Amino acid sequence: MFAFLPAPLRGALALLLFILNTILWCTPFYIVLLIKLAIPHRGWQTWYDRRLIHIAQAWVASNNAITDLTQRIEWDVQGLDGLQRDDWYLVSSNHQSWVDIVVLQRIFNRRIPFLKFFIKQPLIWMPMLGGVWWGLDFPFMKRHSADYLARHPEARDQDWETTRRICARFRDTTPTTLLNFLEGTRFRPDKQARQQSPYQHLLRPKAGGLAFAMETLADRLHTLLDVTIVYPDGGSTFPDLLLGRIHRVIVRVRALDIPAELLDGDYRGDPEFRAAIQRWLGQIWTEKDALIEELLESARQTHRDIGPNGR
Repeated sequence: MFAFLPAPLRGALALLLFILNTILWCTPFYIVLLIKLAIPHRGWQTWYDRRLIHIAQAWVASNNAITDLTQRIEWDVQGLDGLQRDDWYLVSSNHQSWVDIVVLQRIFNRRIPFLKFFIKQPLIWMPMLGGVWWGLDFPFMKRHSADYLARHPEARDQDWETTRRICARFRDTTPTTLLNFLEGTRFRPDKQARQQSPYQHLLRPKAGGLAFAMETLADRLHTLLDVTIVYPDGGSTFPDLLLGRIHRVIVRVRALDIPAELLDGDYRGDPEFRAAIQRWLGQIWTEKDALIEELLESARQTHRDIGPNGR
């Protein structure tokens, strides 16, 4: 409806609507969360958690409506058939910007259990959103530099312990979806070069967080949703989204059975088991890298056929 507006006006309107929508849904969310904290009746915990999830899902649906209202984006999504709202999932995706979260929430909202993803510890202090992530039991992870770990080797176990504790808490809840960006950070060419990544469009995958989740929830998790996100126009930042510079989003989802032998092992203490998980993820990443190149080449060919003026 408002996609015809000049980019600055459209961006300002979209940002205002997102902020107002956040305030709107944070209000009932924090009311329920405060009641949960004030009256921590064990028998009511599931009811509290479900109410919080329902509010979060309505929040995401409203954000999707704002995007449709202010943007003109072509969504090319495949692979959502057969997903269940009452099953357990691991989700892995390539990572380019915060817009990836918007995309993933859009395609999976109310199709599978609400996405919960690993977040850097400092983000707990983000206004409004930090408390929501905490209230939804998102795992907050501390990231340490190589120098810090060299001086404090005991810190290497902190993220593992956080993952184990959060996943153990999930065992007694309704079905859950855990999202893990295996690259650990957003893709950038300089990071790719620094890593000497063997992939053209990806950083090296880090298996630890995924392996710890599978170890703790071995009897719950059986499916990995392998998600590939491509922005063929090039831009993928949040300003790109607000200003209407993202015209097409391509998403491919594959439901992969997690090999049974990878669900019951000691990732930290068994080198052979660790190597097996890394080989499995390496194969997935090789296929993902090839798919990204295929999708980009198809988009480039379509652009050449249509021509720069759309004819």
